[in-house]
Amino acid sequence: VWVGEKTLPAVTGLPVGETVSLRPLPATLRAVLRGRHVTLDALSPDDAEALFGATQGPGTEALWQYLREPPCPDPAAFAAQIAAKAASEDPLFFAIRRGGTTLGHAALMRLDLPNRVAEIGHILFAPALQRTPAATEAIRLLLGHVFDSLGLRRCEWKCDALNAPSRRAALRFGFSYEGTFRQHMVVKGRNRDTAWFAMLDQDWPRARAAFDAWLDPANFDAAGRQRRGLAALRAGL
Repeated sequence: VWVGEKTLPAVTGLPVGETVSLRPLPATLRAVLRGRHVTLDALSPDDAEALFGATQGPGTEALWQYLREPPCPDPAAFAAQIAAKAASEDPLFFAIRRGGTTLGHAALMRLDLPNRVAEIGHILFAPALQRTPAATEAIRLLLGHVFDSLGLRRCEWKCDALNAPSRRAALRFGFSYEGTFRQHMVVKGRNRDTAWFAMLDQDWPRARAAFDAWLDPANFDAAGRQRRGLAALRAGL
């Protein structure tokens, strides 16, 4: 979306940024995003039962370690949380469904539409979804929505600076580390330094090609093991 060249204004003689031509935004930010493994659609209160079964109970504690909300073992209270998320416009929540079963959610949030910026956050992947092609495809679908459908210029990824898996995921997906905001937040009574990552529209074509090459069935052997990693594919483009 960048057009024009840097110029020196005749009056001040000071440099300014490039002129930006912005695409009109679609009438709605909501969409159904379909991939080979998963479908992302608007989160619904009807998703609460499946999400509760997939993300609560023994062995799921780590899912909630870095999220702002704690685990919620009460089905009714959890359903109320999902209903509130489903009604929210920012964050804008998507259910992640595989084979008709809801296994997680993610959101577009901190929507700064005049500047064409959004963040991917509130990521909750059930254990059955983690470290699978379906999980990677969910992020690819969201990024495609951000850049290809909405025409945004920048997509952000933020996480607790201590959340090593999220930091690794951001880099694997093609986000660039931009710094750490120290003492940025208090979450569950504890300090949170926040690591900031971002992908720009100009980064997306290479990242998209790498996602699609990685997700191609030919990239997996008979046992389901990847032949080439996502970062290696992106570096080779």
